Amino acid sequence: MKIIVNAEPREVSNETLEDALTELEFTSPAVATALNGRFVPREDYPKTSLSEGDRLEVLAPMQGG
Repeated sequence: MKIIVNAEPREVSNETLEDALTELEFTSPAVATALNGRFVPREDYPKTSLSEGDRLEVLAPMQGG
C-alpha cells in the first residue's frame, strides 16, 4: 500500500505500524511516531493498523553537536 513517510511517498506491504517500521528500516528503539498527526505510543505499534494514504512521521534522535 502507498503511504507518506516523512513527506515522501513510500510503498509498504505490512499493515501494522510495528511491521511497517521494520520494513522501512526504522529499527531503533529511540524513534517516535505520529500517524496522521497523532502521536502513537510504542506499546500501540503492534495493534495500530495502516491504511492507504496514511501520513506517518518518524523522528529519531540525531547525534552531533
